[in-house]
Parts: sequence; C-alpha cells; structure tokens
Amino acid sequence: MPPFLVEFVRRAFNPGQSSSGFSAQWKNPGDVFSVLLILGGDVVARALAQLVGSRITPVAFSFGWVAYAVSAVVGAMGDNKLMPSPDTPCEVINAKSGYTRANTSWIIGRVVRDYDDWKDEAISKHLKSMLDKKDEYDRRMIQTKPGSGDILPYPKKTGLCVSVYKAEEAQAGVPGYDFVYWLGFGTSILELGIAAIPCGIFGDWSIFLITVVGILLSFLTGSLPQWKEEKWACRGRCEKDVILTRGNGSQHAILILGQGKGFDLEDLAAGQRDSDHSHKKETRFALLGLAVLWILLLITAAGIKENSWFLLAIGGVGIIQNVYVAGKMRHPAAY
Repeated sequence: MPPFLVEFVRRAFNPGQSSSGFSAQWKNPGDVFSVLLILGGDVVARALAQLVGSRITPVAFSFGWVAYAVSAVVGAMGDNKLMPSPDTPCEVINAKSGYTRANTSWIIGRVVRDYDDWKDEAISKHLKSMLDKKDEYDRRMIQTKPGSGDILPYPKKTGLCVSVYKAEEAQAGVPGYDFVYWLGFGTSILELGIAAIPCGIFGDWSIFLITVVGILLSFLTGSLPQWKEEKWACRGRCEKDVILTRGNGSQHAILILGQGKGFDLEDLAAGQRDSDHSHKKETRFALLGLAVLWILLLITAAGIKENSWFLLAIGGVGIIQNVYVAGKMRHPAAY
C-alpha cells in the first residue's frame, strides 16, 4: 500500500475537530478584520465626497479604507481626480441663453437627488393640488365607462412643477456643519472608547494603537487641499440664473436666482471634471504615501489574534457611519 494511503487510513476519526475550529474562529476572528479592510472602498469614497472641503473631514475609520486608498492612487496616476462622479444624472440650464450642460458636479447631483426632502413646504402643497386636479380630470375623462373610476390609481406624476429659489451667501470650503458632519467626531470618540476596553481590562494596547492610527489616516486623507478645489470648482458671487432638472419628463425644475451671492452653478456643473489637476505632484505623492501607510496598517492588524472582536466592533461602528453619511439626504446649505 502506498505511504500516503497508509497515512490517510491511519488518521483518527475526530468529529469534534470542525467544531473546535469554528469555536476558535468565533472567539477571535482576527483574520476577518484584515479581509474586511479591503472591502467597501466605494462607500468610503462617497462618504468623503459628502464631507470634504473644510480643514477637517470627519469620515470615521472603518472597513474599506485600504481599498479606497489603493483606488485613489490608481486615479492619481491618471487624471489625478479625487471627487467621484455624481450619482444622480441631471442638467444645468442657463436661464438666459437656454444653454444646457450635463452635470459633472457631486454637489449639484446631490442637491437635485435630495430635492424631495428639502423642498419648501409651499412647493409640496402646490404639487399636491396639481396631483389632485390631475386625478379629478382623469376620473372625469373615464366617466363614460361605468365602474372604471373605482380602479383608477391616484397619479404619481403630473405636469412640470417649477420652483424658484434665491441664492444666499456662499463660500467655498465653508459648508454648513450639520448633524451629518458632527457625527464623524462622535463616531471616532466611540471607536476610541471601544478600543480602550481591552487596553484597560487586559492591558492589550494593540487595538487602541490600530484605532488611533486608523482615525489619523482617515482624517489626513480627507484633508488634502485638492478636495476643496475640485468640490467647489467655480466662481462665486454670481448674478447668473440657472435651472436644475433631471431632464425631459422630470417632475421638477428648480430655478435658482444668483443675485450676486451664490456660486456660479453653470461653472460648477462642468468644473469638477474640466479642472486640470494633472500637474499637482503633491497630491500624487501624498496619496501614494497614505496608501503605503494604510497597507502597513492592514499588515499590522492581521497580526492581532486576541480580543479581535473589539476590532471588528470598531470597524462595524465606522462602516455604519460611512454608509449613513454616503446616502443621507442633506439640505443644500450643508454643502
């Protein structure tokens, strides 16, 4: 009989081996954290886009930062852009000339996406009256068919609703500091509190060290000056009036009167993609250095074998903040 087959036959039958392996993994899932650190980079990118621009960008340390850092380096080697493309397609129309631009600005995309949340109460009431009139008209039109009005659903859309807003004073790099912004600081403090538990109880300071370094790297990544230049790539104190809309067939058209106070939204719509940052070597070197530090942090975190549930809790708290910030509807004043 071949030696390998003899060894295979002689192995003891041990049904408890699998359960002990599962038990050990669930007690200290250390390797899982290092794997999770390379997932979710797109969530981190969107959370950064929401908050960057001021001196401190409180996007919490979480899963996904290593993946984001590496992808940012790849982007820096190309067109050297930091801001992601808008996730809501819309158009910006010059109210005087009628010229239409496809939007490339993250800010304008989110302003249009979140309009149903921040629009004035008077607009909501007017839209409701428009829908009521459409419903009444539809029911009159089908009165010739007995019983058909009973199954006619209430309309979800009606004719174009145009709302008019006046711009207020705005300054690049000075966003409104809303709850979404301050939540990042609270989350970071909570993460430090969780990391301090194994340090205080067991004397294990490794998790606290990983957390402190992760928070510092997170804040440093969001503090690069180029974020501000890309996010507000436009002129200020604009007299221009513009219309924001999702395009043909959309329910709303938002007319914004510049009044010499707000941003030039026509500039902003094209500025994020058209601005040339390819010559900025400082950003490339900074992103490369940060990516190296993130990878070193990943390698270090992979060596933690004890009390790793605390590390997973820290990453979990951070990713919850990231997801909330990335998707949260905000008022235009927050930008």
